[in-house]
Amino acid sequence: MAGKKNADSFASAHFINRELSWLEFNQRVLAEALDRGNPLLERLKFFAIVSSNLDEFFEVRVAGIKQQIESAVAERSVDGLTATETFHAIARRVRRLVDDQYRSWREDLAPALYRSGLRVLDLPELPEPADLPWVEQYYRTQVRPTLTPLALDPAHPFPQLLNKSLNIIVQVAMPKDGRPHQHLAVVQVPRVLPPLVRLPRADARQDYVSLLAVIGHHLADLFPGTTILGHWAFRVTRNSELYIAEEDVANLLKAVEAELHNRRKGDAVRLQADHDCPPAIYGDLLQRLRLTRDDLYLIDGPLNPTRLMVLGEGDHSPELRDPPFVAPVARALRGRDDLFAAIRQRDILLHHPYDNFSSVADFLDQAANDPGVLAIKQTLYRTGGDPRIIGALMNAVNHGKQVTAVVELRARFDEAKNIQWARQLEEHGVHVVYGLVGYKIHAKLCLVVRLEQGQIVRYVHLATGNYNPTTARAYTDLGLLTCRPDFGEDATNLFNLLTGVCQFQPMRKLQVAPFDLYERTLQLIEREAENARRGLPARIIAKMNSLVTREIIEALYRASQAGVKIDLLVRGICCLRPGVKGVSERITVRSVVDRFLEHSRIFYFENACQPEVFLGSADWAPRNFFRRIEVAFPVEDGNLRERVIQEMLAIPLADNVKARVLQPDGEYRPLAPAKGQPPRRSQFEFIALAQAEGGGPGKAAGRRKYPEVRLASSPFAVAGRKR
Repeated sequence: MAGKKNADSFASAHFINRELSWLEFNQRVLAEALDRGNPLLERLKFFAIVSSNLDEFFEVRVAGIKQQIESAVAERSVDGLTATETFHAIARRVRRLVDDQYRSWREDLAPALYRSGLRVLDLPELPEPADLPWVEQYYRTQVRPTLTPLALDPAHPFPQLLNKSLNIIVQVAMPKDGRPHQHLAVVQVPRVLPPLVRLPRADARQDYVSLLAVIGHHLADLFPGTTILGHWAFRVTRNSELYIAEEDVANLLKAVEAELHNRRKGDAVRLQADHDCPPAIYGDLLQRLRLTRDDLYLIDGPLNPTRLMVLGEGDHSPELRDPPFVAPVARALRGRDDLFAAIRQRDILLHHPYDNFSSVADFLDQAANDPGVLAIKQTLYRTGGDPRIIGALMNAVNHGKQVTAVVELRARFDEAKNIQWARQLEEHGVHVVYGLVGYKIHAKLCLVVRLEQGQIVRYVHLATGNYNPTTARAYTDLGLLTCRPDFGEDATNLFNLLTGVCQFQPMRKLQVAPFDLYERTLQLIEREAENARRGLPARIIAKMNSLVTREIIEALYRASQAGVKIDLLVRGICCLRPGVKGVSERITVRSVVDRFLEHSRIFYFENACQPEVFLGSADWAPRNFFRRIEVAFPVEDGNLRERVIQEMLAIPLADNVKARVLQPDGEYRPLAPAKGQPPRRSQFEFIALAQAEGGGPGKAAGRRKYPEVRLASSPFAVAGRKR
């Protein structure tokens, strides 16, 4: 067997650092901002997402690494780095990423926005004579009352600046004893005001000034009797992890709520400052924040690009955006008033955002109002407080049904929202529980119990994504509606586990973390390896957000060595190093970053020409296998299984426009159509398929035909299939 000497042990060089892999993902996001083939406002969106992603990366991942360093934890990551080595590698990579990001802003995005009529102007360049008086009036009436200048001296300690808030440090000189004495002060830029202020125009021009510039221009008003020597914007990022010892708290909701107040004032982990901030000034800030020069990032551009998204608000400039796409209702449910009857007829697969998420809300609405429904049980991770989802559950209580919501309070950065609507549900009579101690509830499932002709029938919705209509328009996810008895029994037992006091019982169809998903995944990989050794057809295709777990990666390496062809579609973090001779020669890794966030998890195992396909909520990462309640479920309907294989897997694997391929050295290389090969952009193909099926007035519904594609070493072919 090829590479047998490495079958049981793999060196650290065979793995990619988790944090550096994530930063490579953010570089791929930046590539979309740099791509002039994308509409300008879409490029601006990706530019802002890069910064938003980095914020969370520092708040959580870098904060955790700094804590490891401070606690002197002596261990290495899977790729052999210590915490200190990882931190320095992160700092080098982030600086390169940030340099690329802001160079693109200065040289490309900002000038392009200006030419397109979306202008953020400095006050000295305001074009209209009335502009400066208007800004002065705006400052006096709207801005000045919200500002509080804060001196920095022994009588005024350094303020507790909020996480990710924008601030100005001001250096002033004030005469004392006939000589000027220098002082420092801080002005916090208020979050309650728009970050960009639109100037009044009689025509369609969109001219703005930044709130930061307005405040900077009027600093003399805040510090009368002084001379303003200089002012520089800065921003502090803090540790935002919640620290809750669940075993020691009597009320998890109150504990989470209390800890949220600490998030805004956690330890500082990063300082961003204007690129021209003098060393003496940023040195003072670093000392006060207990940071080092390694934690400083000097920025030549907007410190918080997410605030630039104001430029895209409204319905202006359609030529600067992606073409609008309104997803049709899935064909299997189109024109079906009785969703229960449709599900009884056959399983229904929903592919969001290409199938409208309204079908899921309709399923809940119908369950809430149907006199035959006795009970509804649902997990809720991130709903965004959508009125249809939450309203259906409350409405069901009003109709006398037993309703249970298993709410995850610790969905990161959604904790406050979850607490708010969890209380609303409780006030309306929904039985709200918070799951198992020590585990986040990340599984996505809903169980509807219905009485039909004297018999109990259980309807189940299982999904890879959240019950959130907003993200369902922006994330690619899959959902399954079924009334198969085995699925209903498994869902019932799982909810009993989450809400009651019992031990996990093996499931008929579902695989559940942290109980058996990890072991079952290893078994499925090993089965493919054993089939390959026996000369039987063996293939693995897995689509997920991240691949981190060392034991899973090693199992994939062994399968590759045994002869299994493995194609991985990993959007974000991938610690597996593909294409290494004797280890992973038969493994490819692709990442697609495009208009929608790739979020679905799909796992295909050839199984000697009897393929099995699983969908689920879990990535192949330790937190999903061991620290969360997750569910993976099989697609048992043969037609639906074939659709997943031929569309949801084959089309992304054929993408040669937005896909990038991971190289053995950890770099991602963009794909391009080979000579004579048509361009294939997977998300656009899915949109075209949905539009072709959508029908409409004067338009016959039907499948869009698209060319046959045969993937290298692939049994899949796509050729205008019916479903």
